[in-house]
Amino acid sequence: MAEHASSTPDTSATAQPAAAVRDNPSHGRFELEQDGALAYAAYQLQDSSITFTHTFVPTSLRGRGLATQLVLAGLASSRARGLQVIPRCPVFRAYMKGHAETHDLLGPEGRALIEA
Repeated sequence: MAEHASSTPDTSATAQPAAAVRDNPSHGRFELEQDGALAYAAYQLQDSSITFTHTFVPTSLRGRGLATQLVLAGLASSRARGLQVIPRCPVFRAYMKGHAETHDLLGPEGRALIEA
């Protein structure tokens, strides 16, 4: 059975080259398919913000840096669209907590989450 992604994204040099992450707004998630399996980062859009709620990477795809690729794609899209990020997902929260260069994407609610 597949499990939730670790709350600490793999940022090691051994991560595989980036696969194509696609935004699937009809399902409210960024998706990445590899070896016939689907990894995703779920989100909810509000007027001026995006709440990342859950990241899922199937067991068969773990250790390849896919959670990090999903985080990077989600944050890049948020930045390009001018959305404030609310990182309710532990994977997004851990990444943003450790990367000060992403803190400008946080509004008051998001900032409170990473400072907790």
